[in-house]
Parts: sequence; structure tokens; C-alpha cells
Amino acid sequence: EFTETMRSEFELSMMGELTYFLGLQIKQMKQGTFMHQTKYTKDLLRRFKMADCKPISTPMGSTAVLDPDEDGEVVDQKEYRSMIGSLLYLTASRPDIQFAVCLCACFQASPCASHHQAVKRIMRYLQHTLEFGIWYSTSSSICLSGYSDADFGGC
Repeated sequence: EFTETMRSEFELSMMGELTYFLGLQIKQMKQGTFMHQTKYTKDLLRRFKMADCKPISTPMGSTAVLDPDEDGEVVDQKEYRSMIGSLLYLTASRPDIQFAVCLCACFQASPCASHHQAVKRIMRYLQHTLEFGIWYSTSSSICLSGYSDADFGGC
């Protein structure tokens, strides 16, 4: 049924069951389809030397406040932007990190140590939740049942 739905929307040629596409790992089962980016996440953690970091259970502290912090220690802008870009790509299958990543993305023009620490906390959360992804059940129709309003007007 999934194949027919995709074929009706896109030009498609089947070369076997889809398991990996553009960094997305796909597991198709009778009950539904699970999409995740575990390999990409592990590679990301290795790339930024966070593979052995201490895992944490939330992507952002409940009382965390990020502000421009003009007096803070300046960090490497290129590395910060690279981290943010990698995390933004990961949000395709990880809506749980979208708010925290987009908040940190607001400070790409002049990132400080506090912003870098916030991004590293997201990485530590990823270490804790490597196997997270999105589940599409076959028993329900494909419709929007939740969304994340990541409007950061205050940035």
C-alpha cells in the first residue's frame, strides 16, 4: 500500500525494499514503517568528538535561557554553524530536538560559549536517544496529528 501511495504521487521504480535513503534508515514491517537516522547520529557524534559523551535525558534544561550574550567568550563560528546545520538535517526524523536546535540556530551570527554549551547538551541528549525516530502505523491514515510551532520571534 505504501508503494502504491508513493507511486501515485511520484515517479517511482522499485529496486527492492527501501532500507536507506539520503541518510534516513527505513524499517518496513506489517504494523508500519519506522524512519530513523541512527547511523547519521552516531557519525555526527563522532565528527564533533561527542561519541563518548555522558548521555542526558533532555535536549534543553527546563529553565534554560539563551540570549545574545555579547560579553560571552566567542567560539568558532564555522564549527558552530556546522553543528547547527547537521542538527537541522537530523530534525527530519527527530522532531523532539527541533525546538532546541532552532533556538540555538538563532545565534549563528555570533555564537558564544553559552550557545556552544547548549548545542553540546543537544548532542548529549542524542547520545541518550540514538534509536529514536518516527513511526508511521499502517493501522491509521497518514494525517497530521501533531506539530511543533518553532516560531522564534524573540530571537
